[in-house]
Amino acid sequence: MIWELVAEQAAGHGSGMSAGDACAAAVTGVQVAGAWLSAGSSGDGGHLMRATDGVSRRLAELQLTLGEGPSLDAFASGGPALASDLADMESGLRWPVFAPAACEAGAAAVFAFPLAVGAIRAGTLGLYRDRPGPLAGRQLGDALLFADTATLLLLNDQTDGSAVPDSDRQPADLPWHRAEIDQAAGMLTEQLGVSIADAFARLRAYAYANDLRLTDVAADIVARRLRLHPGPGPSPGGNA
Repeated sequence: MIWELVAEQAAGHGSGMSAGDACAAAVTGVQVAGAWLSAGSSGDGGHLMRATDGVSRRLAELQLTLGEGPSLDAFASGGPALASDLADMESGLRWPVFAPAACEAGAAAVFAFPLAVGAIRAGTLGLYRDRPGPLAGRQLGDALLFADTATLLLLNDQTDGSAVPDSDRQPADLPWHRAEIDQAAGMLTEQLGVSIADAFARLRAYAYANDLRLTDVAADIVARRLRLHPGPGPSPGGNA
């Protein structure tokens, strides 16, 4: 059943099955409102490969900006991160900034699963619902199978070099946004004389403090519309 649903997604764009197809198929297979898939070997949120709707994309962006959330926990632990009610006390304690922001974005429950084979971590699959409620036993099992399927397809694409962005599978700007964030962080290492990790932290801090999307801050830095200055906190301004 899992492979049939993934194959149906692939048939819609007329090319081979991809990890993004597994992500999209999980929405129907697990009965959730939306899903996102991030790829990467580090725990910073990864490279967003697929988002099935605007809420899913926003959830991925929030975790990248805030540095907390279920995808990051799932990647770090190697196991699922499940929150059946983002408005409850447990979710608030786990993710004090992400949980209320995710509720505001339109999510009521989130579930994240690592894409992993043994010690290899390849990314995460995230699912959300617009109403509170846990995944039933079979739904949880299916979600784990969709994550395994996405892992196999993702690793296969990386091995045979066939992973080609397809406008029918994902918005064409998703890879560019992450590349722009990385470029902005690289520019900050030179401007501020800090490590890449500290530069990324400064990007996050500025975006959070000014209630901006991390992608928008990165775009302004790359275009030299914004310059962050050395010191305890970031400062806006077009000139050094």
